[in-house]
This record gives sequence, C-alpha cells and structure tokens, in this order.
Amino acid sequence: MKTLVTGGTGFVGAAVVRKLVAAGRKVRALVRPGSDLRNLSGLTVEVARGDLLDPVSLELAVKGCDALFHVAADYRLYVPNPDAMYRTNVEGTRVLLSAALAAGVRRIVYTSSVATLGHTPDGSPADEESPSGLDDMIGPYKRSKYLAEEVVRELVRKEGLPAVIVNPSTPVGPGDVKPTPTGRMIADAVMGRIPAYVDTGLNIVHVDDVAEGHILAFERGRTGERYILGGTDMALREILEAIAALSGGHPPRLRLPHGLVLSAAYLMEGWARAFGGAEPRATVDSVRMSKRRMFYSSGKAMRELGYAPRPAQEALRDAVAWFRGNGCGG
Repeated sequence: MKTLVTGGTGFVGAAVVRKLVAAGRKVRALVRPGSDLRNLSGLTVEVARGDLLDPVSLELAVKGCDALFHVAADYRLYVPNPDAMYRTNVEGTRVLLSAALAAGVRRIVYTSSVATLGHTPDGSPADEESPSGLDDMIGPYKRSKYLAEEVVRELVRKEGLPAVIVNPSTPVGPGDVKPTPTGRMIADAVMGRIPAYVDTGLNIVHVDDVAEGHILAFERGRTGERYILGGTDMALREILEAIAALSGGHPPRLRLPHGLVLSAAYLMEGWARAFGGAEPRATVDSVRMSKRRMFYSSGKAMRELGYAPRPAQEALRDAVAWFRGNGCGG
C-alpha cells in the first residue's frame, strides 16, 4: 500500500517525503500543477497532480493509500484575498479527510501549527493544553489553521477519523525553496538586510526533526491528540546573532519598538495592495504576533512519541548553509 503526502514539494512536506522514502515506504505526493519539484529531485515518488480545491483530484489521490500525511497549507502572513486561504486550509482539509475516510485510509497525520495554541499568562512556554479560541487568533493564517484543526477534531469525534495532529513550531533547515516567512528572514540576515530587530522570540527546530516527529506521531501518537514538534526557545536577537556568527556577518544592534514597526508594516501593506506588490518584508500580522514571545514545550511529544530534536544551533547552521549554497549570501 501507499502513503499519500500533500504538500510534498514544500518545505516540511518534502522533509516528510524524504523520511518515508528512506524508511522504504511507497510514497505518492499530491502536487499542484506548475509546482516547483526541486525538493523531490532524486526521490522515488509517484506524483499525483491535484489541488485541495479540486475534490475529484483528492479522491483520486487517496485511492489505494493506507496512510495520509496532510502537510499542505497556504502559509502566508499577508494575503490580499483571505477567502482563498480559508478555502484551501479549512474546506480543502475537510474535503481531503472526508475522501480519505471514504477510501478506507487507516492512519492520518494532520500538520497543524503552534499558531493554533494559546499563551501562558506568565510567558512560560505554552503546551498542547494552553487554552485558545478563534478570537485569540491573529490574522487569516492563524484563524484558518485553528478552524482546520477544529475540522479534524470534529471528524475524529463524529466519524472516527483515525487522525493524529502535530503542531510544528518554527522549522528551519535545507529545502526552503519558496521560502517560508522564517526562511526569508534567515536569507535576509545572511545577506545583511536586517538592520534592526524587535523584542520577540521563536521556538526554532530543524525541519528534519519535524519530519521525524511526523513519523513518530504516525507510529505512536494517540488518535485525536495533538503533539507540539518544537526545538529551542530563542529570542530574535539571539537568532540573528547566531546567523551572523555562522555567515560571517554582523548582527543588528538596534532594537525597534513594536509600535514603530507596526506603523511601517501598515504602510508596506498599503503600498502592496495599491500597486500589487509582493508580500511586504514586515506584515501587520507578523508584527502583531511578535508582541508575544512564541515559546513552546515539546514535552508531550518527547514523553509519548520519543521525539528528540537537535539543538537549534544545528538547525540554523544547516539553514544558513542551504541558503548560501542556493544563491543567498555566497
């Protein structure tokens, strides 16, 4: 039997594909027409053309598969048309998982995000039980991932969906071809394009450890449960200092107040909307999120799954090396 991976050409999805292929699994990757296939180069993978907005393609993709890793998502922190993101992340998830149920898929891992989790009152690392609601979600991406996770939970409760949920924190490492918002920050830092920073923090994890966490969740996770797949909590200043040391550059020394950066983000987004530009370097949602340090505990995954992420320094080293080897700051 085969394993279907959605988002198999993406950053996390391709890392999951590599792990599955290395383990001897027959893998089918759901790939949108026109997708960049570099992350699948050299891998023995069946490619299924389709889209989360195309129900027929999803029915064909899950046919003959006994396992599903639903990794695909629209991950952007600036979207001119939020409705498209909701259709992909929420309704696309509902249609895909319903098709998987009908096809008799026996085990599913759904890739959510720590974006769906709450924060602790004292600022300590949040975990899977940290309370959150839709009103706590900042921006279309976080809201759509929260609603998609609710879809998964509903299908588990009402339809017996055999799914486990994983919540990656901030993956970095090789293969970030798009790149992700975090990958773009690393690339910019390598090239000396970040002159200042704000007081915030992220949980940094190697993308290959996130992929390994997916496999562990598939093998050992409890149906209906969610597991944070994180690594090391780091202040943004520490991250930029580590990147500078790895790339031979100089870290920014100027710390900007959130209010000033937020004002700049509004101006950048206004310009992008007026003139159809690319995603701004600073988005309103990303600045609003940065007011809290996004720190998380992977204790549950470590206890129940045997998850063991490597130090963040190694993840950042591999990310810097990959970006420099792919035309960034070489």
